[in-house]
Amino acid sequence: MALELRQQLKLAQKLVMTQQLRQAIKLLQLNRLELSGALQAEIEQNPALEEDTLVQDSSERSSGLSATDENLDPGKESDFTEKFQVSDNLPEINWEDYANNFDSNFSFARETPPADAPSQFDFISEKPDLMAYLQWQLAHCELDENEWDIALYIIGNFNRYGFLEIDLDSVCRETGCQLDDAEYVLEVIQDLDPPGIGARDVSESLYLQLERLGKGDSLAAEIVLNHLPLLQTRNYKMLARATGKKKPEIERAINYIISELTPFPGLPYATDDTNYIVPDVYVKKIDDEYVIQLNEDDLPQLKLSSIYQELLKNDKTLEKESKQYLNEKLKNADWFIKSLYQRQRTIYKVMESILKFQYDFFERGAEHLKPLILKDVAEDIDMHESTVSRVTSNKYVHTPQGIYELKFFFSTAIPREGGDAMASESIKTLIRKMIQDEDKDSPLSDNAIAQNLAEKNIKIARRTVAKYREQLKILPVKHRRHTK
Repeated sequence: MALELRQQLKLAQKLVMTQQLRQAIKLLQLNRLELSGALQAEIEQNPALEEDTLVQDSSERSSGLSATDENLDPGKESDFTEKFQVSDNLPEINWEDYANNFDSNFSFARETPPADAPSQFDFISEKPDLMAYLQWQLAHCELDENEWDIALYIIGNFNRYGFLEIDLDSVCRETGCQLDDAEYVLEVIQDLDPPGIGARDVSESLYLQLERLGKGDSLAAEIVLNHLPLLQTRNYKMLARATGKKKPEIERAINYIISELTPFPGLPYATDDTNYIVPDVYVKKIDDEYVIQLNEDDLPQLKLSSIYQELLKNDKTLEKESKQYLNEKLKNADWFIKSLYQRQRTIYKVMESILKFQYDFFERGAEHLKPLILKDVAEDIDMHESTVSRVTSNKYVHTPQGIYELKFFFSTAIPREGGDAMASESIKTLIRKMIQDEDKDSPLSDNAIAQNLAEKNIKIARRTVAKYREQLKILPVKHRRHTK
């Protein structure tokens, strides 16, 4: 068959996502902090979108998305442009307070400080991380240039616990040094502060700390070097048999290790940022009735630029390209405001549906969480499951029971004999409570927990209990046992 080029007409149906629809979907899946950044970015990019500096009545803003708002009627058309009005109550900043000089008002002599006076910014300090702290100490060690390069490479391969993650052969290969030089530099680093730094594992770290305290030949040193697994499980009987010591001696050694040593010396110098959760929606109980309130704090007020609207309407001298540009920007700004309001309305409807399905949770706690899937909420509010999934991802709600991710309210059903099915999260709560109330000298095993649940007509396998316990970050029974 010969190859040839041919033109054909073909009729097909396909769903094409416009740029506006992509933007609406993107806004829908943003959480509270990401939304604030998206608003600021859109204001900077679109000159037709600006902040409304007029402060509205707080009661009008709080009722903008209330349960009685007529705009929540999906069958009613309305203009969303002016509906999403959120005040920005940030006070005006006096930048003179941040001038790069000293305030002469604090001088008793009322004299202006000299020009070469140190800046107040010179005294702003930042907590150094582990690597900076070690470099400062190494600067006082008498290392030549080659040894200094080796030391920098070694401390550059420390993890957040202060342990060396590579072997000395890799150090020699990457730095081109001899094994004796690498060992010497590592010994120098291990003599630095904090004690135990530069170890390869927990056992070596604890031993280095004991050696620093002059207890390198003690019973505690023997335990951390040779019997660390028995120490982790507090198996005093096996420790006594392995070391040939009596139980009181072993108890004193273990108590010393626990009270005086730290297994991870680098953690106090970790500079991990703390991520705070900002709720996207609040559920409050007022007069025996739950009220849903969206978190709109610090979000800017949005409106179409009146200057561009007047310019497009009244200026007859505008060129065609300029009119097209203004029309496009005003259209995008109007669509952005409508998409933003639609996002808020969708979150409200999803939260309202969750409140209806999980009313017992809000009243009595996590033990009364019911099985719920995305399809249930989607059918209740007449939306697609993918939309509900986007709304509930990475968004949090502040409830009388605490702060929870919206995904928390969706869980699979666990059959229950002689009763309604239970949510997996409810069973996890029961397991956590059992472990909290257990006898610390004789903690519950996974099999015992499964048996206790079976007495409540909740029959799950031991391995399922183990899986739930691991998800709750609860240690196994051998690590929870407290020996008298």
